[in-house]
This record gives sequence, C-alpha cells and structure tokens, in this order.
Amino acid sequence: MTPYSSPLAARIAGWPRVAAVLAVVAVLSACQPQADPEAERAAQAQAREQAAEAMAAEFDKAIAAENWSLARAHGDILNADYPGSAAAERIAPQYEEAKARAVEHRENQRLTALWTYQSQPFKDGRQVSASIHAREPVDTDGSGAKPVQLIFRDNPEWGRSSYLVLQAGDFDCYGGCKVKLAVDDGEPRRVDASRPRTDEAIAMFIEDEMMLWRTAKAARTIAIEFPVKAGGTRTVVFEVGGLAPENLPAWN
Repeated sequence: MTPYSSPLAARIAGWPRVAAVLAVVAVLSACQPQADPEAERAAQAQAREQAAEAMAAEFDKAIAAENWSLARAHGDILNADYPGSAAAERIAPQYEEAKARAVEHRENQRLTALWTYQSQPFKDGRQVSASIHAREPVDTDGSGAKPVQLIFRDNPEWGRSSYLVLQAGDFDCYGGCKVKLAVDDGEPRRVDASRPRTDEAIAMFIEDEMMLWRTAKAARTIAIEFPVKAGGTRTVVFEVGGLAPENLPAWN
C-alpha cells in the first residue's frame, strides 16, 4: 500500500498545509489598515447633511410655488428624519409659516366646499342660486334635529331673493315678522322677514336680500334666530366665509 492510500490518512497528511494557508490569511488580514471610526462618523454625518439638504431643496420649491401643504409635508419629513441638521435649522422660520398657511388653506377649502351653486334654464333665461346648510341641524317641530338651508336665488321672473328652508315644521312668520341677525361675534340686530303662503316649500324670506348678500360676502359666520309654529325660536349658524360671489355675478 502506498503512503496516504486511505482517505483518512490523506486528510491527516493535508492538515499541515491547511494550517499554513490559514496562518498566511491571518497574517495578511492583520496587515490590512483598520477603519478609522472618526472618518466613518464624518462620512455618515456628511451623507446625512446631503440627504437633509436634498429634502430642504424640495421644501424650497414648494415654498416658491406657494404650495403650503406640500411645503409642510417636506418640512415634517426633514425635521422627523434629520432633526438638528443645518438644513432643518435653515428652513425653521419658513417651516413655521408653511404650517400656519397649510392650516389656513385647509380651512378655506372646507369653507368653500360648504357652498353649492346651481344654474338651470328658466323660461327665456337662467335661474342661478347659491346655497349653504347651517353648521348644526335644529329641531323645529319636535321630530328631531334636521338641516336648515340658506339660499340666494336670482330668477328671471321673480328677481332676487334670499330665504331659509326647513325640512320639517314651519316658520311662525306668516304676514311678516322680525328675525335676529348676528354677524361673526357682533350683537344681533332685527331684520324683516316673511313666510309666503305656499306649500311648495317651507321657506321664509329675508326681505333685504342685498343686505344679507353683502353681509355673507364679508362675514365668517352669520347667525339667524327665527320663530317657529311649534313655539319659541330657533337659531342657526352659517359658516359663509367660503362664498364665491362670482357665481352670482348680477348680485355684485
């Protein structure tokens, strides 16, 4: 039998060579320069600042475009992911402005969406209207709270009018009455109103429609207190600040 003819003997004979290779690898590894922790931290800090500046650049673009909601979103990400960065400190004043403007923008959108505008054919012309529901429904007849609507209407035959509409109950204003009108936080004043003798709608006209229109254009809220047949009065508040007067051009 030749030397190392068995598998076990071959493996035993090869161990010195394997050990020698491992020793060389260990020596070469030991000769490699070790990473500098300070350099690694500096590189990481630089990469962090570059990423923060990239986000700040997007913030700057949104500010330039006056896209306050997008600017706030970029500012939120920048301050959440890279707090204390130079970029976060640089945009801080504009970030606060963007947050305030974004809130204001959302509120304006909400107020605008409260209004509904309609234009439809009527005989030889068109009837146009603007309507809004009260902020909170009210109970006008004991059957539970229901919406109350304020409508400004321009009709080719009947002219301009402003009126409240109920879904249930009735106004106690046949032959005319006084209702209280309060603008924003001001003191209420009494204005003329009347309930027409018709069953087509439960409606009550505010007689000075142009006064009410001008009031709605300038106010944030208007509150109207009116008498009901069920007894007493009810008060409804309309958030009119989002009115778009251009939709009723003849009223302006």
